[in-house]
Amino acid sequence: MRRVNIKYLIACLILILSLTLGTGCALTCAFPGVETLPPPSPSPSPPLTHAATPIDPNWAPPPTGSMTLVLPTIADVVAEVKPSVVAINTEIMTYDLFGRPFKQPAAGSGWIIDEDGLIVTNNHVVTGAETVTVTLDDGSTFPAETVRTDPLTDLAVVKINAQDLPAADTGDSHELRVGNWVVAIGNSLGLGISAKEGIVSRQGVSVTVSAGQTLYDLIETSAAINPGNSGGPLVNMAGEVIGITSAKIAQVGVEGMGYAISSNVAIPIIEELVQNGYVTRPWLGVVLYTVDQYAVLWYQLAVDKGVLVTEVAPGSPADNAGLEAGDVIVGFDGEEITTAEELMQALHSSQVGQEVKITYWRGETKNTASAILVESPPP
Repeated sequence: MRRVNIKYLIACLILILSLTLGTGCALTCAFPGVETLPPPSPSPSPPLTHAATPIDPNWAPPPTGSMTLVLPTIADVVAEVKPSVVAINTEIMTYDLFGRPFKQPAAGSGWIIDEDGLIVTNNHVVTGAETVTVTLDDGSTFPAETVRTDPLTDLAVVKINAQDLPAADTGDSHELRVGNWVVAIGNSLGLGISAKEGIVSRQGVSVTVSAGQTLYDLIETSAAINPGNSGGPLVNMAGEVIGITSAKIAQVGVEGMGYAISSNVAIPIIEELVQNGYVTRPWLGVVLYTVDQYAVLWYQLAVDKGVLVTEVAPGSPADNAGLEAGDVIVGFDGEEITTAEELMQALHSSQVGQEVKITYWRGETKNTASAILVESPPP
C-alpha cells in the first residue's frame, strides 16, 4: 500500500481553496515540493496626460438662462394699491359695570371698489356702530351715508359722499396658487395704513368665527393680520384685490394663520348689497341649533345627531311643509345633516323655487317632508 504524503495533500487543498476564493496571490510561500502559479498581471492603464493640451478645442459652455419676466417689487404693489385703502373708525354704544352708557371707539379697514364712494369692509367692523367715519389715504375724512351688511359672509358696503376716488382693481382668486406672494394692506392696530407681506398658505378653508357662523372658501395667508386689518384688501403681485382680510387664529404659539374672504365669493355679495341693499338667498324659515348632549337631555330627543328646529316662521316653506319646533332635521335633499352649518350651506347652495326633501325626527318617529324654497325676506 502506498503511503499518502499528508503535507502534499494539505498543500493541494490549500491551493484549490485559494484558486476558488481568488486569493492565489497569497500562496507564494508554498509547501516543499509544491509549485504555485504567479498571479495574473493586470492590463496596463493608459498614462494620465498632464500636459497643457486642449481636451476639446470646439467645446463651449451652455448658454445661461435669461429672466424675461420682470416681477414687480412689493413696494411697487403697495404704492399702487395704498391710495385705494381707507381707515374706518367707529363708535359703538356700550355700557359699564353700573349700566351707564358710553361710546366705545373701534378701528378697521376698507378699500374703494368704485370711484363714486363705495367702500368694501367687513360686517363686524361696522355692525352696531353709532357712527362710521372713513379716512382716505390723503387724510380727508367722510361720514358714512349708507351702510349695508351681510352678517352671514361678514361683508359690508359703506357709501360716502365723494367722487373720483382711486378704485382698486379686483382679481380672480381662483387663479391663486399656494406659494403665491400676497400683501395685506390695512389700518393695523388703528395706527394708520401699513403693509404686511406673506404667501398663500392654503385655499378653500372653512373657519368657524362665532357660534353658528362659519366662513367658507377662505384664503389662508402667512401675511400678518392684526386688529384693525379687518376689511382691508389682500392683493396679489399684480396689485389686484383677491381677498378681504377677515379673521385670524389668535392663540399662544400660533403664528402666520390669517384668513381672507376670496374675491370670487365676495364680489357677488357686494353686488347684491349695492343693488338690493341685502343679499337674497333661498329661505326655509327656521331657527336652528346643532344637537348636542345638552339638547338631547333637555328636549328628550331620540337621536344624538342632527339639527334641532327651535322656531318656525309662520307661513314659511318649513311651516307649509309641516315642520314644527322640536323636530330634528337629519337629511336635506338626499344629504346627511349633522350640524346647523351643514344645513345652512346646503340651503344656500340650493335655488329659489327649488323643491327639497327634508328628513327629520319627531319624537320616536322618522318622517319625510317636501318644501319649496322661497326668496329670503329683507332684513
